[in-house]
Amino acid sequence: MKKIIKYSKIGQFREVVGAINRIVHYVGNDENGDPIYDSSIKKPVLTFTGTVKAHGTNGGVCFNDQSGLWPQSRRDILLEEDENGKIKDNTGFGFFIKSNEDSFIEICKQVAKDNDIDTSIYTISVYGEWAGKGIQKGVALNEIDKSFFIFAAKISKTGDDEFNSYYVDIDNYRNIEKRIFNIRDYGVYSIDIDFNMPQLVQNKLSDMTIAVEEECPIGKAFGISGVGEGIVWQCTYKGSTHKFKVKGEKYSVSKVKTLAPVDVEKLNSIKEFVEYAVTENRFKQAMQETFGDDEVDIKQLGKLLSWMVKDVMSEEMDTMVKNNLEPKDVNQYISGKAREMFFEEYNKF
Repeated sequence: MKKIIKYSKIGQFREVVGAINRIVHYVGNDENGDPIYDSSIKKPVLTFTGTVKAHGTNGGVCFNDQSGLWPQSRRDILLEEDENGKIKDNTGFGFFIKSNEDSFIEICKQVAKDNDIDTSIYTISVYGEWAGKGIQKGVALNEIDKSFFIFAAKISKTGDDEFNSYYVDIDNYRNIEKRIFNIRDYGVYSIDIDFNMPQLVQNKLSDMTIAVEEECPIGKAFGISGVGEGIVWQCTYKGSTHKFKVKGEKYSVSKVKTLAPVDVEKLNSIKEFVEYAVTENRFKQAMQETFGDDEVDIKQLGKLLSWMVKDVMSEEMDTMVKNNLEPKDVNQYISGKAREMFFEEYNKF
């Protein structure tokens, strides 16, 4: 049976930050089935890879043994009749797939072979951007003949709600003669993101995006100089693929919000201050002031963190002034560091 197998949403940077935080801090459910989060768990440094975002329209081809090959847009199965009897297409994408059906079946079968997938059970979906003349305006790719740029391939099992669909590598899939290209051929970027202070990468993300925006690498490969859209970033962490897209300020077509610039020097100053101020001795003093000779009780953690923040404010205000740091700049980081120290020492909680 043919059905739309959607490509997962590409969110924004802040959404990925929130998702990673939830995954890291989730430790299970309580007796009512509600999630339990432990915000003391240190967050990871993850490597994200990026590719140029071709500005066109999203398209995909799906294949399994039962239904063969079918093209889809983001919302419709293409080349089928709508309620008015009109054949559905998406700026010629469905016709392009039909005209190159053998080539797309070959690609899908190669995906299955490379990943040991039985297409009598599972469905292969290959996603890409359908871009070129007449599809979008204001970008370099509007000057090339219509082409399909593969950016993802997914394995799914229709009719099985418990099966977790997953993405596979796409490096080997293209057919240049048929204008089926691979987005990774136009540059692959890499960036490490420390999710304990993800703001530190925002300026670098913006700089890389602006470079793509000013000179589209895909257009350049086709001998055309012009505007590019941006970069899509992704990373697989604990079984889930996390994606976000970023654009620069000049690009006015996309609705993706720009990343606000950050003061990296100030963020580094905050990190250094917290390392300087939240010491082992201060933590021990906080423990003594909070619990004294009583048994350590996790329910009093908030009291301990409050004491820690107040003590740093009292004792280190001159250092903060010299470094142009206000209490609102550092309070959450002081609490976070103290919380980590508490759970490292009392990990039974």
